[in-house]
Amino acid sequence: MARISLFHIARKNLRRKLFRSTAIVASVMVVAGTLFAVTTVIESVERSLKRGTARLGADIMVVPAEAEAKAKTALLAGEPSIFYMDREVEEKVRRVRGVKRASSQVFLQSASYQCCDLANMLLIGFDPETDFTIMPWLSKELTRPLGTEEVIIGRGITAYTVGSKIRFYGKEFEVVGILEETGMDFIDNSVFMPYDALKKLAEESKKKKGVVPANLPVNKISTVLVQVDPEISARRVAIFIEHDVDGVKAIEAEQVIASVRRQLFILLRSILSVSLILWIMALLLIGVVFSMIVNERQREIGLLRAMGAKRRNIFQLIMTEATMLSLIGGILGIIGGGAFLYIFRGHIREALNIPYLWPSVGEYLVLIVLCITLSLITGVGAALYPAIRSMIMEPYNAIRRGE
Repeated sequence: MARISLFHIARKNLRRKLFRSTAIVASVMVVAGTLFAVTTVIESVERSLKRGTARLGADIMVVPAEAEAKAKTALLAGEPSIFYMDREVEEKVRRVRGVKRASSQVFLQSASYQCCDLANMLLIGFDPETDFTIMPWLSKELTRPLGTEEVIIGRGITAYTVGSKIRFYGKEFEVVGILEETGMDFIDNSVFMPYDALKKLAEESKKKKGVVPANLPVNKISTVLVQVDPEISARRVAIFIEHDVDGVKAIEAEQVIASVRRQLFILLRSILSVSLILWIMALLLIGVVFSMIVNERQREIGLLRAMGAKRRNIFQLIMTEATMLSLIGGILGIIGGGAFLYIFRGHIREALNIPYLWPSVGEYLVLIVLCITLSLITGVGAALYPAIRSMIMEPYNAIRRGE
């Protein structure tokens, strides 16, 4: 005679009360899905900020004092923002105590006319001789300097590949490199070119018919990127810069990250509070349901004990049922939470107005394991007391009560 496994009995019991089993699965699914979605958003923003600031390559970003809000909006939301200050600011910043390296950049926004293939795109000019953010990346991809008719683009500009031609203000450029994705639109949706290329573009645009002239001020820069001496904190160097250089604001990369974290914490704290309430409700619901299951099955449990089943077998049966339901609920919750994030990822980015980059495969696996573990803790923990009750029942009394 074939031996019936506990898994087989548990599966039969769950199918026998399908609606009740579905209710438990749904409870675990809501908890797991909410946790997975919220945690994924937090991890995505953290990853995006770290990679974005690393790609920016600077500890401090110096901008005109009146453009501080614009600069932060450009960094976080990726909205093209144009502002300028005198070129002499770069040299003044370079002389400030604690500044190891400094390199300027100038911004130009592409026009929304036929002269530009991409409208309202941020064109960023940089100095190859002093740059420490773009050229190090290029040195891995190119064995020669970047030409005046060549550009590199952010990963967000998906319509172009290496070797493609792209036109701004009537001048055609060749795409020779694509930066890795950062989740920060300021980098992912920008075009980078040497100062000479941007200057040449502006001069030629004024001579071409049917082309809107590029309004690029002479001897002006938009920002100075600063790499700080490791022996001095970025915060102190930022204070030194603002003290020694009039009319500028020194924005620390860590300050931007901290600001986003605060915004995110305020927003997600309420969501996590709701998640905690849902988790407690799920625990109570599953505990009550399994208590009802044990009460209903007293005769069945008594018969199993009378037929030779041991106490631990009864305990294992209840816990197997709880584990199966928790596992199914956790998996469905992760699938549902992931599908929600994927479908509404654009709306989430717009609502949060912050960088958003999907976690890596390794980070996803960690999140999945975390959510599955919580699901099992929820189901198994709630069913623990009813399972212990079923284990200590005396066979005779259980059969009599179940009649």
